[in-house]
This record gives sequence, C-alpha cells and structure tokens, in this order.
Amino acid sequence: MTDRDGPVLVTGAAGFIGFHTARRLLERGETVVGVDNMNAYYDPALKRGRLALLEAYPAYRHHEIDLADRAAMAALFEAERPRRVVHLGAQAGVRYSIDSPWTYADSNLTGFLSILEGARATQATSLVFASTSSAFGANGALPFSVKQGADHPLTLYAATKIANEAMAHSYAHLFGIPATGLRFFTVYGPWGRPDMALFKFTGAILKGEPLDVYGEGRMERDFTYVDDVVTGVIAALDRPATADPGWDATRPDPSTSGVAPWRILNLGAGRRTPLMRYIELIEQAAGRKAVLNLMPYQDGDLVSTEADVTETRSALDYAPETPVEVGVGRFVDWYRDYYRA
Repeated sequence: MTDRDGPVLVTGAAGFIGFHTARRLLERGETVVGVDNMNAYYDPALKRGRLALLEAYPAYRHHEIDLADRAAMAALFEAERPRRVVHLGAQAGVRYSIDSPWTYADSNLTGFLSILEGARATQATSLVFASTSSAFGANGALPFSVKQGADHPLTLYAATKIANEAMAHSYAHLFGIPATGLRFFTVYGPWGRPDMALFKFTGAILKGEPLDVYGEGRMERDFTYVDDVVTGVIAALDRPATADPGWDATRPDPSTSGVAPWRILNLGAGRRTPLMRYIELIEQAAGRKAVLNLMPYQDGDLVSTEADVTETRSALDYAPETPVEVGVGRFVDWYRDYYRA
C-alpha cells in the first residue's frame, strides 16, 4: 500500500472481530484508526480490555463515536482521511433485534450510511463490511452459497445486513467505491462475545451451572475460528472488489455485479459441527461435564448452517486452518486465564 492510502479505519474496534482485525493490521505495520461507541450491550469491561491492548500500539488512534452520529462520523472522515475501511461495527445479536428493533435501525442502517458517505467523501479504494450467515434465512439448501438468493430473512438483524449489501451496491455503482460484503458464520475464539454460545457454555460448565441448550441440541453450526475470519477480512481489504465482466443482466448473479465493483463472499470454516459435539469439546477442554437443560427452538433460529467457500477461496485464496477441536480449547484456555476460572 502507498502513503496515499493513509490509515485503515476499523469500526467496532473494541468488539470481538474488530479487535482481532485491528491488532492484525497493527502487527503488519499499518496505522489504524478505531471507532467504537463502547455501548453496554454486553459487559463494557471486556471491550475496555480489548481496547487497552490496541492502545499499547503507537500506530493506533481511537475515537469513541456512535456510528449513527452523522456529524461526528463526517468529521472523523474529514480529519483522518481513511481510504481503506473495514466496517465491523454494528448492533450484534439475532434475538436482541426482536426486542429492540430501533437500535438496529440506528446502528445498522443509519450507521452504515455514515460509513458509505464517509467512503464517498474520501474516495475510498477498498471497503469491507460485515454481513451475516443469517441472511440466508429460510433458505434450506446446504451448504449456503452466495449464488443463492437472500430474500427471506427470519429476523430484523438479518434484514438490516441484507439492506447493507444493497446499500453498498448502490454506492459502488454510483461512486465507484469497491465494496466487499462478508457473510460471517458463527465466529468464535479468545476475546469473544459473552452473548455467544461458547462463552455462555464455558462459563456455565466451569461454574457447575446448567446450560440452556435450544433446539434440544439438534442444531448444527459452521463454527469459524476468529483468526481464519481475520485472514479473510484482510485479504478482502487487500484485494478490492471489481465489476464482473461476465455478469449477465438477464440472469443476474446475486453475489457479483456487472455495473459496480461489488461482491458478497462467505467467511466460514466450510463444515458443520453438531451443537452437542461442540459442547463435548468444551467439556473436554474444561475437564468437567455439562448439566444440560434442553429447550425448544427460539424465534429466528436456523437449524443448520454451513458455508460454501468456493468463491471466497477463488477470490481471496481463503483457506481456513483451525479445526473446531483446536479452536474450542484455545478459547477455554483464554477464558480461564481472563477470569481466573
């Protein structure tokens, strides 16, 4: 990259994936401008712990801003002039969107428009943004391919992410902003989110408390280790999207575009793991048995997820390396060290 590319803007920098991405960029010598509003969706102490590690790097600058604050975000882009943007800041959580829909509209829709307008102002050379496997919704064809449509979301959270994909296409077409949307599949690992299953299950097992296991344990997920996801995110940043010269407007591919530098890619491990097997791996790493409280499915739950990463492998040389048997153990070791459990 040249000096003209300036710093990399990473939103959600004190969040789980944002923290790991920012740290990887700093370790390769980039200047990183981080944005996070440090909200209390989950324990802010965990966010402050991540942020403290980032602020130990001289090349890191942090801004505590809400993405929906249009004036503050415009001022940030004007002051920092980032031309490469990794947008990972959003209101996370599938089930929380059922109870707090306006929060998702503010963060995931208005907030994303702030990013697009900033990228337009700085004539961004590469925009990478987080989408979700939840976009596949009612689609039951596994593995999920980006060549399939994403027209039947089951939660507002998924709907906002599908909207982000469409918004990015419009800006890529109108203003030439190379945009890559990445559909993440159940990312896990050290410094993870406390609302995710691995975090909750590990804490409960170590404390001898019962686990609420939804879907009566019959769900399967494409659990993807965070280091593999970060490798994909940065590869997408380094290889900006281009328009597809072979795109057929009469049979449009929903993952690419012939009129805009835009694409959608899956970031997953490319394999399904039964939820009960996941719990077994936590038990093995923790050295304790789980007490299971089997529960029915919740609204918005997908029974199974699995990423088809064919296009991601081709576009980014993406090759996830961390099997769930290794990744779960790393998380449990981190959890024990962080909480002295």
